Amino acid sequence: MTKTTFNAIGGWQPFLFCVGMYVVALFFSIFVCSSIFYAFNAKTAVKAAEKTAIVSAAPQQLASVNH
Repeated sequence: MTKTTFNAIGGWQPFLFCVGMYVVALFFSIFVCSSIFYAFNAKTAVKAAEKTAIVSAAPQQLASVNH
């Protein structure tokens, strides 16, 4: 009987590992850098949030359930 091995994917494992680690590090670095940026520029972030709140200010309708 012949054994079926995955030698081809074994050669790619270090490369795929490095690519995966790069993607994870990139994601976390974007998250950390944006957190630091907004921590130091709180006034800019508050102004942007106020603009968003003004644009999305619409009359609210609350649902009620009558028994």
